[in-house]
Amino acid sequence: MHLSNVISPEFIPFVQIILALLFGMVLGIERLLVGRTAGPRTYGLVAMGACLMTMISIRAIGFFPGSYDPAPMIASILTGIGFLGAGLIIFQGSRLSGVTTAAGIWVSAIIGIAVGFNFYVLAFFTTFLALFVFTIMWRIEHAIIKKFIARFPPHLEDSE
Repeated sequence: MHLSNVISPEFIPFVQIILALLFGMVLGIERLLVGRTAGPRTYGLVAMGACLMTMISIRAIGFFPGSYDPAPMIASILTGIGFLGAGLIIFQGSRLSGVTTAAGIWVSAIIGIAVGFNFYVLAFFTTFLALFVFTIMWRIEHAIIKKFIARFPPHLEDSE
């Protein structure tokens, strides 16, 4: 599906930015509801920024005919998001936290990239799957952990 079938072509970039923002915010709302620090603003901004950078990289081809490759710009989005994600991962003693949030931020960026490349259905489906992982898989994971820990309690180390 291409948006030019539904709206005037000059409005497409604005709709793409809004779609990326909304997809990211949906993921961020779930994170907010479970008390994570990165919420709808963070996820929305990441998806929107990735979408904008993708659209710029695509449109820049016209300025550099025959010598421009948009792939490095897309790769730079993921590199930047990697640094953002690394800042979200925290060690608290022997406990690691923030990994799922960092992965969600990374997925949010890729959803923005997908919207920037006009892959709207793929972006929507990925948003749905990410919500599935954040919610349903969380419950399944905790049920498995609860059952596993009940049968095999963790080994308690001596505090020497």
